[in-house]
Amino acid sequence: MLDRVLRFFITLFLAIAGGALLDLASPLLTLYISTEILKMDMGAIKITMASLLCILLGAILGGLIGFFLSPYLIRRLKKFSIWVETQLGKMPIHDVIAGAIGLSIGLIIANLLGYSFAKIPVVGDYIPVIFSIVFGYLGIHVTIKKREELAGLFDFIPRFMKELSRAREAKNQADKTGGNQPVAGVPADGKAPAADKLYKLLDTSVIIDGRIADICDTGFIEGTLLIPVFVLEELQHIADSADVLKRTRGRRGLDILQRIRQGTKVKVEITNVDFDDIAEVDSKLVRLGQQVGGKIITNDFNLNKVAQLRGVPVLNINELSNAVKPVVIPGETMRVTVVKSGKEPGQGVAYLDDGTMIVIENGHRHMNETIQVEVTSALQTAAGRMIFAKPAHV
Repeated sequence: MLDRVLRFFITLFLAIAGGALLDLASPLLTLYISTEILKMDMGAIKITMASLLCILLGAILGGLIGFFLSPYLIRRLKKFSIWVETQLGKMPIHDVIAGAIGLSIGLIIANLLGYSFAKIPVVGDYIPVIFSIVFGYLGIHVTIKKREELAGLFDFIPRFMKELSRAREAKNQADKTGGNQPVAGVPADGKAPAADKLYKLLDTSVIIDGRIADICDTGFIEGTLLIPVFVLEELQHIADSADVLKRTRGRRGLDILQRIRQGTKVKVEITNVDFDDIAEVDSKLVRLGQQVGGKIITNDFNLNKVAQLRGVPVLNINELSNAVKPVVIPGETMRVTVVKSGKEPGQGVAYLDDGTMIVIENGHRHMNETIQVEVTSALQTAAGRMIFAKPAHV
């Protein structure tokens, strides 16, 4: 049925085109065949007999060409539509939407500019066509390439809609309870949100680190540990690496996850939420944290900064470790083993059991010896703590 409809319209179009083209030749017909009949005016139709004959002849020729050529054109059109459908099927839906929006914006700009240049003699009729092609392509290309940045400009819309929905629910609840409207962010009964509804998102680095399992065993972590599927996929990719060190780290991370799920006091959930438009795992984690309103547990310094800039709370394992380390004061003594030379001449370096570095003045001469040192100062940084000491006088 569709083929018949297409064949009819193709035939009709070529018949009209043929009649219009041969009508242009009617002056030549009256010029070479000078008879009164051809020059006769058709009255109400306002055309000459020559024009009418040319239009009829052109329509017949165009219709015949369209009738016999339409099956070939229909086959080509079907192949083209299948190719377009295949290409669109390969593209993510957000790319298709971005391309459609970009094409619309490009054509609007092309129409506005084309109207301004349309009155230029000779070339004015062609400039709008050129503008439509150029700006249409630019609109598609730019919006697809910059879709993440453009989407970031409208991140406030979901948050606004969410807050609006909460306000409506609060108003409805207030109406049901006789006008006692709850404060924003607090349930109607005045109690704090349940702890098991607070999500903590684990990133790859903190899972491989392993200390999170010990922290969970202590019961200091409240809420639910949310592990995204893209973090699991990254762990599996690391565990399958050809590099021995990476493979060991990946398998350690999987073992830590298994330990957390089986032996800790914290509830663990796996979410299949993924963001196909984002390539980096850290960026996906930040986006998920924004959606669920959770906190990210990490020891990655860069992820810590990016998440804070995007408004996602972060729990840094390294900061927690530094906070619970024993405090040392100048004048305190301790026994340590000098294991290597320092950066400055004569310095020696030792380590406490928790990994804290001790820089010992004039400690190089005591290499590989266990000596008594006296603390002179301590330096606390985001990366950790460093203690400066000198050999104690015994």
